[in-house]
Amino acid sequence: MDRTASKPRAALWMAGWLALMLVVVVAGRETTRELSVFQVMEARSVIGFLLLYPLIRLNGGFAAMKTSRPLQHLGRNLVQYAAQLGWFFALTLIPLGQVVSIEFTMPIWTAILAATFLGERMTIWKISAIVLGVVGVIVIVRPATGEINPGQLIALAAAVGFGISVAMMKSLTRTENTLAIIFWMLVIQAAAGFFPSLYVWRWPSADVWGWLVAIGFCGTFSHYCMARALLHADATVVLPMDFLRVPLTAVAGWLIYSERLDIFTVLGAALILTGNLLNLKPPEPVPAPAGA
Repeated sequence: MDRTASKPRAALWMAGWLALMLVVVVAGRETTRELSVFQVMEARSVIGFLLLYPLIRLNGGFAAMKTSRPLQHLGRNLVQYAAQLGWFFALTLIPLGQVVSIEFTMPIWTAILAATFLGERMTIWKISAIVLGVVGVIVIVRPATGEINPGQLIALAAAVGFGISVAMMKSLTRTENTLAIIFWMLVIQAAAGFFPSLYVWRWPSADVWGWLVAIGFCGTFSHYCMARALLHADATVVLPMDFLRVPLTAVAGWLIYSERLDIFTVLGAALILTGNLLNLKPPEPVPAPAGA
């Protein structure tokens, strides 16, 4: 696997993540109107595994999926599964904009965890990208003050879980094959959700089956894109790029659901883009020693 440090390559893989996650947001809203979040998650894992299987065959089969870090895979995927459940559940309780806004506290938790446990350095540019991204999200969503909604607390807990999951994924990319990381994610999460989804099972309608396939494909290969991005850059570089999902989601809401696109969305998007450009700024060259 090519682990060459490259911010442009990381940005390219994150573009794939952003596109696929936009589909997941829309598909998640549509499927949870009819199905339990447990069933949506189980379908995502099973369909994702079926779609990933040809790629597994092309890369050495199941023998190539062996891992020397099973406990970290288990811990990471149980945390990620719980966070994803919370995220889907929050979609049914609070407006989509609030879910996405609260979710974007995730880079803060990831940056702190990566700096604490993975030894990543927090530069002024990384801190600026996080601050501008958070401010941009607040400007776009303008959450109401003085109100505590259980959905908001669930979304916040999901964001913390996503941050832990991404930090653990970054650690796994140092030794594990990207495909193996996704393979174990699907296997572990399918096993974790089997009995809960069986308990609430109801047969999806034809339209919802289409959305479930979209979630399975995009949910699986979005994580592949994220894992590849983390091969080429620190988590504190990669995650602030994900702030672009907020204005992109706002545009998708405007185009698909006729949600209003106002000046606050434009201003917030500008702040988020500025933060990402600062985060991609190359490091200052080290001055040559005198007399060299």
